[in-house]
Amino acid sequence: MLDLLITNATLPDGRTNMSIAVAGGKIAEVTQGMTAPGLETFDAKGNLVTPPFCDPHFHMDATLSYGNPRVNESGTLLEGIALWGELKPSLTQDAIIERALTYCDWAVARGLLAIRSHVDTSDPSMLAVEALLEVKRRVASYIDLQLVAFPQDGVLRSAGGVANLQRALDLGVDVVGGIPHFERTMSEGAASVKLLCEIAAERGKLVDMHCDETDDPMSRHIETLAFEAHRLGLQGRVNGSHCTSMHSMDNYYVSKLIPLIAQSGVSIIANPLINITLQGRHDSYPKRRGMTRVPELMAAGVNVAFGGDCVMDPWYGMGSADMLEVAHMGLHVAQMTSQGGIRACFDAVTVNAAKVMHLQGYGIEAGCDASFVILQAPDSMDAIRLRANRLRVFRRGKLLAQTPEAASSLSIADRPASTSFLLRR
Repeated sequence: MLDLLITNATLPDGRTNMSIAVAGGKIAEVTQGMTAPGLETFDAKGNLVTPPFCDPHFHMDATLSYGNPRVNESGTLLEGIALWGELKPSLTQDAIIERALTYCDWAVARGLLAIRSHVDTSDPSMLAVEALLEVKRRVASYIDLQLVAFPQDGVLRSAGGVANLQRALDLGVDVVGGIPHFERTMSEGAASVKLLCEIAAERGKLVDMHCDETDDPMSRHIETLAFEAHRLGLQGRVNGSHCTSMHSMDNYYVSKLIPLIAQSGVSIIANPLINITLQGRHDSYPKRRGMTRVPELMAAGVNVAFGGDCVMDPWYGMGSADMLEVAHMGLHVAQMTSQGGIRACFDAVTVNAAKVMHLQGYGIEAGCDASFVILQAPDSMDAIRLRANRLRVFRRGKLLAQTPEAASSLSIADRPASTSFLLRR
C-alpha cells in the first residue's frame, strides 16, 4: 500500500510531469503521470523535486558562537584558530548542544538533511566530541550527522594529539580527520597524513582531511594524501577538504597533481563562502580568489562537492544553513556560468556531496529513501539563482518542514506583460 504520492514533479535530470510514489518510507516508483485517487497527494506544480541537500564539510562545535569571546577582526584563518583557542576554556557541553540543535533546526527548514561535521579532538576532556555525539543521537530521526575526529591544533603539534584522536574514534566518531598544513613543518605535515591514513586503514574508517588551506603554493599535502590513499587501498574512502593552495600552484605541477588525485579516488570539497573570505588576506592587488580548481578537477573525473564550513563562528560571521547560497557563491567564484557548470554546482551540494559522505539510499529512484525537497523553481538554474523557497521537506516519507509558496518566483516566464513592455520602452 502506498502512503504518499508526489505528482507533476520536475526532476534534476530534466524529466517533467513525474510522479513519486512512497511506501514505508521508501520510494516505491518514479514514473510519469501516475494518479492514485484517495491517496494523500501533493501536487508539485512542475517545481523541482530534488534529493535533500548535503553539507559534507562543517564545524558544528563552533557554529553560532560569533562574537564569543570577540570577533575575528582580521578575517584570517589563523586569527580564527587563535580565537577558537580563546573560546575553548569557557565551552560547556550544554552550550555546544544547544547551538548545534538550533543549527539543525535551521538546516531542516532549508532541506539540508545530511551534514558531515568536524569536531575538535585537541581537548583531552573530549567535551566537544561528547556533546556532538549527543547531538547526533538526538537528530538521528531527521538528519544524517557524520562526525570527523579533527585535531584542530595539529595531531603531532599538540601534546597527546594522536591519543586524543584515537579516543574520539573509540567513543564513536565516524571519520579520521587532520590538518597537515598546521603542523610545525612540511615534513611533520606529511608524516601526519601518513599516520592518520594508516589509523583509518587499520580501523576501517573514512578519511576527511583539511588539506592546504593556505595561499602558499608549496603546501602540497594533497599530493601525499592521494599517494597514501593509493598505497593503503583507500580509494574512494578519502577526501581532501579546502585544497586552496591549488589556486596558487603553477600549472605544470597541477597538470601532474590532478591526474594523481583522480587515479587515487580522492574526492575534493571546496568551501566557497569561506575560501573566498579567508584566502588572499595577505594580498594587495590583484587579490587571489583562493578557491581550489573546481572545474578542472571535475573535468578530470574527480568527485567535487561544496561545503558550508562555517556559520556565525570565529572564522565567518555570515551564513544560514542554505546550501543553495553555497552553490551560488561556488558558481561565481569558479566562473561556472555555462548551463552544464550551473548544473554541476547544484550537484556539488546534492549528489556529489552524498557520494563523499557514502550515504546509502540517497536519490530519486525506486528503492531509495523517500527523502526529498520540493523547491519553488522549475530547474536547478533557477533554484540557485533565486535560492529557491523550500515548499516541502520530506525525510523517509515524513513531512518535516514546509514554507508557503511565494507570490512570485521572479521567473522570466512569470513576468507580467506590462512589465515586459515597460522594460523595453
